Formats: sequence, structure tokens, C-alpha cells
Amino acid sequence: MILGLGSDLIDIRRVAESIERFGDRFLNRIFTEVERAKSDRRANRAASYAKRFAAKEACSKALGTGLNRGVYWRDMGVVNLPGGKPTMRLTNGALRRLEEITPKGHTAVIDLTITDDFPLAQAIVIISAVPSAPQSDS
Repeated sequence: MILGLGSDLIDIRRVAESIERFGDRFLNRIFTEVERAKSDRRANRAASYAKRFAAKEACSKALGTGLNRGVYWRDMGVVNLPGGKPTMRLTNGALRRLEEITPKGHTAVIDLTITDDFPLAQAIVIISAVPSAPQSDS
């Protein structure tokens, strides 16, 4: 069952301007260390950061809180699964909110798609609940 859906569209130039103007102060406030390491290796650094920014906005919308009620920027981070598929790793307030909206006996799954086509970056997040595997009595 779908628990939440969020999308966001951002102008890459806006993120580039924020990086230029505020530098590490902006980057450290918004992005996790994993996101920074990945984006700083990219040829189109601003587009990489913009996709991650959009993903955080979309995730906060899917959680039903926005950046409010204890959900902060760095509580949501874009990570890649072993096959390369992007998803979100939630911590702190975002993780607590995810646990609140996930029904008992279910596990939350976060699907993320991110893309960019200058000057825009876009992200869509779907949070679903799937039945948890039953525990064996061994």
C-alpha cells in the first residue's frame, strides 16, 4: 500500500548560486557526508546537488510533514543500493516519522527516481508498506 507520494522540481542554477554564495555553510546544512562525497566527484556538481535537494523535498512531502515536525534536511539522504538504484536513507526525525506512518506488521520501502535536464532537476518519492516476513520460531 502507498503511504506517501512526493515530487519536487528545482532550477539547477538556484542550487549553483547557493553553493557559490554560501559554500560549505550551505552544503553542510543540507547534505549528508555521503551525498557530498558523491556530488563533489561529479563533472556537473550543481546538477548532482540539485537532484539530491529535490529528493529531500519530495521525501519530506511523501512523509506528510514537509521540512517541519522534527524532519530536517540531513535526516534524509540519497544513497544507492548495490545495483545502483537510488533510494533514501532516513535518520532522526525523518526515520521517526516513517515509523509512525508504517502500519504494524509492515516494512516501509522508499522508491526514488531522480533526473536532470538543464536547467531543471526533478525527484519523485513513493513510500510504500509491504507485509513483513514472518519471524520463525527457531
